[in-house]
Amino acid sequence: MDLNFSEAEIARYSRHILLREVGGTGQARLRATSVLIIGAGGLGSPAALYLAAAGIGRIGIVDHDVLELSNLQRQIAHTMAGIGRAKVASAAAAMRAINPDIIVTPIEARVDAASTNALIADYDIVLDGTDNFETRFLVADACVQARKTLVSAAVLRFEGQISTFKPHAGADLPCYRCLYPEAPPAGMVPSCSEAGVLGPVTGVMGTLQAVEAMKESLGIGTGLAGRLLLWDALDMRFRMIAVPRDPDCPVCGFSGPSHA
Repeated sequence: MDLNFSEAEIARYSRHILLREVGGTGQARLRATSVLIIGAGGLGSPAALYLAAAGIGRIGIVDHDVLELSNLQRQIAHTMAGIGRAKVASAAAAMRAINPDIIVTPIEARVDAASTNALIADYDIVLDGTDNFETRFLVADACVQARKTLVSAAVLRFEGQISTFKPHAGADLPCYRCLYPEAPPAGMVPSCSEAGVLGPVTGVMGTLQAVEAMKESLGIGTGLAGRLLLWDALDMRFRMIAVPRDPDCPVCGFSGPSHA
């Protein structure tokens, strides 16, 4: 691991380096880590900006949409100047403006069954900030198969939830399908475009995704693997729910280390 830092890097990351749990070695780990962010919207925006600022060495960001005026209420990586532009290009420009020393790869593509495995292959950690169940299941299943750590979050109205899934790291750790075996019937869970969302709720949950990704990179603290964090912004109430592994899960039931 390269522990050499320029004077500018030492100044930039000084508040990290002062932390006993991070230090120079931890900052080098962050620089050596690669993260793929799927979705450049309300969740992906704060996650992308904080991970770029933190010095994650290589960040890919995937989205197929172009920026619209209605996005700016919550998607803070973008500005008015980017309306009509690909979201990944807009987000990448914002990330590079914060930290030109990292590698940012904008990937203007739709995540589908044919592309998911290739998209995640070259990254250590995957952040899912998408807004539909079909994509979430595709990404989650691919992460189990590729033994990639997934940090998944979702928001709606005034509520958010987040968990980390890495069944490859322990026989008792669940995958996404241990929590949600199947997608709900069409129309049962409305989208943010149908039911609305308070802008800062996406900011909180996306920021928590960045925190969890950094903890996974650094190997510090207690992560959210095996736990689901729920947040109700109206009541300002956080709840933690245990998520056990389903031994009969068709996706991860035989993916743990004991079955490797």
